[in-house]
Amino acid sequence: MTTNASQMKTQNWAWNLAVMMSFLFLVYLPGKEVFMAKEQSGGYVELLSLLPSGVFYTLLVTLLGSISAIVVGLLVGLGKLSKNPFIRVPVSFYTEVLRGVPLLVLLFYIYYALGEFIHMPALVAAVAGFGFSYGAYMADVFRAGIEAVPKEQGEAARSLGMNEKQAMFQVILPQALRTIIPAIGNQTLGMLKDTSLVSVLAISDILRVGNEYATKHFNYFETYTYVALTYLFLTLLLARGVQNLEYRFRAV
Repeated sequence: MTTNASQMKTQNWAWNLAVMMSFLFLVYLPGKEVFMAKEQSGGYVELLSLLPSGVFYTLLVTLLGSISAIVVGLLVGLGKLSKNPFIRVPVSFYTEVLRGVPLLVLLFYIYYALGEFIHMPALVAAVAGFGFSYGAYMADVFRAGIEAVPKEQGEAARSLGMNEKQAMFQVILPQALRTIIPAIGNQTLGMLKDTSLVSVLAISDILRVGNEYATKHFNYFETYTYVALTYLFLTLLLARGVQNLEYRFRAV
């Protein structure tokens, strides 16, 4: 207990320090220009005024992509546990294929290759790409979490008159969430950082806003420094949210 408490305290200090430093730099860099009365084009103040739209699309893709991946992962994970080979084999094939295709290639394929036959907005293509790609990884997360629940739980539920579906969603899956939540949180954190890939689909996320700004003003160092700090700050906040959710499920 003492070792765990010490590790937790160290982790909290590291998180607080990282959040404080990233936030201070995000405020200090444009604030310095304001206080020094530097009315120049291509400064941090101008970049800061453009970033909110980029942050919005980044968080939107992360949210919708996470929901899609969780739904796909749950369905595929249940399919891999099925006793029916006509269900188990196709979903297993799906995970093997999707985990072998890079996310960027999948985004290009959905938006540009399939776009020759099915027109879809860039945001829809991005959410679909993240849902299918991360869903393949989350499928094994759900499968492992469900298998970690003692079989006696399912047998007890069925002895009370529940069918397979009721036992799964009312007894087994709620218990499996204790082990599943941390892994899903880590996948969501990775997704937040990987949203930078959607800039290739002309979605005005943080990176695309930064790219257009840097190309216009040729201030690559300042722009990408601020973009990196923005991603860092958002990732740290999401990491703490995932950690708090994990503690809550452990307590329950």
